[in-house]
Amino acid sequence: MATTPGILTDWPWTPLGSFKHVVVAPWIIHGAYSYFVNDEKDKDLSYFLIFPFMLWRFLHNQLWISLSRYRTAKGNGRIVDKGLEFEQVDRERNWDDQILFNGILFYLGSRHLPGATNLPFWRTDGVILTILLHAGPVEFLYYWLHRALHHHFLYSRYHSHHHSSIVTEPITSVIHPFAEHISYFVLFAIPMLTTICTGTSSIVSFAGYVTYIDFMNNMGHCNFELIPKWLFTIFPPLKYLLYTPSYHSLHHTQFRTNYCLFMPIYDYVYGTMDKSSDSLYETSLKREEESPDVLHLTHLTTPESIYHLPLGFAALASRPHTRTWYLWLMWPVTLWSMMITWIHGRTIYTKVYQILRHYFFVKGTFTKKKFTGEELNRYGGLYVQRHPHLNIKVVDGSSLAVAVILNSIPKGTTQVVLRGKLTKVAYAIAYALSQKGVQIATLYQAEYLKLTKSLDTESNLVVAKSYAQKIWLVGDGLTEKEQLSAPKGTLFVPFSQFPPKKLRKDCFYHYTPAMKTPTSLENVHACENWLPRRVMSAWRVAGIMHALEGWKEHDCGYTMSNIDKVWQASLVHGFQPLTINTIHTKNQ
Repeated sequence: MATTPGILTDWPWTPLGSFKHVVVAPWIIHGAYSYFVNDEKDKDLSYFLIFPFMLWRFLHNQLWISLSRYRTAKGNGRIVDKGLEFEQVDRERNWDDQILFNGILFYLGSRHLPGATNLPFWRTDGVILTILLHAGPVEFLYYWLHRALHHHFLYSRYHSHHHSSIVTEPITSVIHPFAEHISYFVLFAIPMLTTICTGTSSIVSFAGYVTYIDFMNNMGHCNFELIPKWLFTIFPPLKYLLYTPSYHSLHHTQFRTNYCLFMPIYDYVYGTMDKSSDSLYETSLKREEESPDVLHLTHLTTPESIYHLPLGFAALASRPHTRTWYLWLMWPVTLWSMMITWIHGRTIYTKVYQILRHYFFVKGTFTKKKFTGEELNRYGGLYVQRHPHLNIKVVDGSSLAVAVILNSIPKGTTQVVLRGKLTKVAYAIAYALSQKGVQIATLYQAEYLKLTKSLDTESNLVVAKSYAQKIWLVGDGLTEKEQLSAPKGTLFVPFSQFPPKKLRKDCFYHYTPAMKTPTSLENVHACENWLPRRVMSAWRVAGIMHALEGWKEHDCGYTMSNIDKVWQASLVHGFQPLTINTIHTKNQ
């Protein structure tokens, strides 16, 4: 939002929320109906293709988003080092509004403008005219419009919203108040209206021009330099006709320079070119790929969680992962991604393994045939056994996960129920609690026997004869019947990576083992699974802690690091536990 929002700041369909896309439904239905039902002479291909073109624009922008986040994460060519944050993701969530707005105007223009119906597929004169009109009037008028938007009156009411993003990503290019988009469309409509009036318009000139605008906008805001230097060496005048991502990045950091749309010529003419443009371009091109200090290897929690990755849909990745109805529409893509992962999973693992240099922490299963499950790969210990001379440290995160669970149990607790799959974490929790004199109750005799055999003691271990305990430590395998049998007011504390399904409104549910990240941790713009914002799973935090502390031993297999040492180290580095009061408040 601008610092002092002016009139026409909000989009007309803002109250519709996620249902805003229905505003184009009438035209889509009419376009499809008229094309497939009408007689041949009444079919209008250009009108029918507006909706597929809108879909292409959605895909085009999404591809740029994924590419930009991938490249800036690697580091090579990166321009600004500061990362994204949730506030920016929220501000740029409505990037598709301009596509809906343009689509509606295209539909209206196609129906009501003389000469805008039944456009031919190609006309050379129309394409040339569009190029000339953009290079001339559009670029010139945009330059002065842009400078006007930086006047304090318009800047505070409109353009400051766009400049809230110092670190840009492709969709930053279209994040403006509604009034600004109106002025931009009027400007970009000059070539399109001119070709219509002169009878030289075509489907290619329209689609090509808008795609060009999208491409250049996305490229200029992608925060990594990708224009090769040899282009300017072969044709030196190109520097006046083509801006670069680093060139426009300076406009977002310096504000009063580099005002051009896509062609820097007017910045040169009117003396507004930033003097550091060339040096930043050279420096950005020389930025090499960064070697990671910590790499987290994991697997998808659900088939749809592929869309929750930071490289995917920003609106999904910035919120705790939940199943949404519209993801069922993406099942063809979901199935395709699953097949790619299955076929190339081992190859991807090998390549990742080869580039590691420092720390490597494992969560669950990763490879597909020989190692499928925590027991079979021995919690990562099998990697260490097979490769005794590793130059990396393998961390499975169990030590910190146990520490988080122990510190999530209310002080003064004297008895707990331990229920769920008996993993390495479960055994370690049971041992630690028994050492503290806390009674551990199991619901089944088989679990009791496994624990007594592992802990080599029967003290503080009992088989529950009733459901009186109000602290339940639960993992995978907790049934609905067992959960419904817990007494009112029970606190469920999961020790697994998957949370239990919340069936009780009269009980409390703790998050899976996790910690709040310190405010100094930058570039946090995606939620981890079902955890809240800026909360990171204990398994991930453990790998970071191992690297920060410079510990030289592996933390995987059936061994366990000193739980108190790991816990204290996480607190020293600013990670904070999730308090019981916070959990209660969120669930009430």
